[in-house]
Amino acid sequence: MVQKAKILLVDDRPENLLALEAILSALDQTLVRAASGEEALKALLTDDFAVILLDVQMPGMDGFETAAHIKRRERTRDIPIIFLTAINHGPHHTFRGYAAGAVDYISKPFDPWVLRAKVSVFVDLYMKNCQLKEQAALLRLQLEASGAEPAIGGALLGELSARLASVEEQAEALTKQLDGTADGGVAATAAHLERKLAGLRRALDALRPGSD
Repeated sequence: MVQKAKILLVDDRPENLLALEAILSALDQTLVRAASGEEALKALLTDDFAVILLDVQMPGMDGFETAAHIKRRERTRDIPIIFLTAINHGPHHTFRGYAAGAVDYISKPFDPWVLRAKVSVFVDLYMKNCQLKEQAALLRLQLEASGAEPAIGGALLGELSARLASVEEQAEALTKQLDGTADGGVAATAAHLERKLAGLRRALDALRPGSD
């Protein structure tokens, strides 16, 4: 059974959280609410999230400060953040959002379809990254279990290579889907996934008999 991705929704207004849930429910993922920056940081201590939708204007710890804390933590620094704001103070305000580590900055009211599409891309990237981690863990475990049995090791390498090829194929299809988009954050995340896949492929190839 495929594990669902978790999406963190951060807004101090319950009606806004309800609206986000209505928009994103079609993605069939796990939606987690946080009514403040502090609550969001607490949720991030224990759970892994595919993407964070973060309101800028919140009492106490605002979105910019919350994002700064998220990016300082090693566990959470790579989670994509989409800022949502009801106000627009121009380019300087938008730049502050990107400087805080956001991959996107959307002004309210926003197009529900566009928001859902953007979140869907990050969920897909997250799922591919999870597959990559699972294949890497499986590679380590099975090679350790095979020990000094070259024949078994070779069979396992072939199986793992085939599984990795499947993930590579899906990642390539996703990258082609993203070609031509102006979203630098999405492209950067996809490129990060591709680098991880390439590293795992090199490691796998290095284990083959006759490799240097």
